[in-house]
Amino acid sequence: MAGSTVVMKLVCLFVVAMATAAPLAEAALTCGQVSTGIRPCIDYLKKGGAIPDACCNGIRSLNSAAKTTVDRKSVCNCLKSAAGSIKGINLSLAAALPGKCGVSVPYKISPSTDCNNVQ
Repeated sequence: MAGSTVVMKLVCLFVVAMATAAPLAEAALTCGQVSTGIRPCIDYLKKGGAIPDACCNGIRSLNSAAKTTVDRKSVCNCLKSAAGSIKGINLSLAAALPGKCGVSVPYKISPSTDCNNVQ
């Protein structure tokens, strides 16, 4: 009987641990992660010129990490916020950046983008 009590406690602990970990697996990408990914792009987005390799690597990495709709909406909202708050950004360069890095995103990087429609 004592052995089955230990097993039941372990099963309960496992179920609680899985229930606690599940929401973490569904967590969206953070704006901090997005900011880190696009940081190498800022000079290009202000001045134009050649796109740094680190910039496209960051864009590709963010795109690969945004696997779910929640992630894509989160990245969209972070990029939208950055596009509207970083002084001196050329919005045309921002909108074209993913394509120039060989990445297809389902929205335009712009302060006017409606990220609620992102799938």
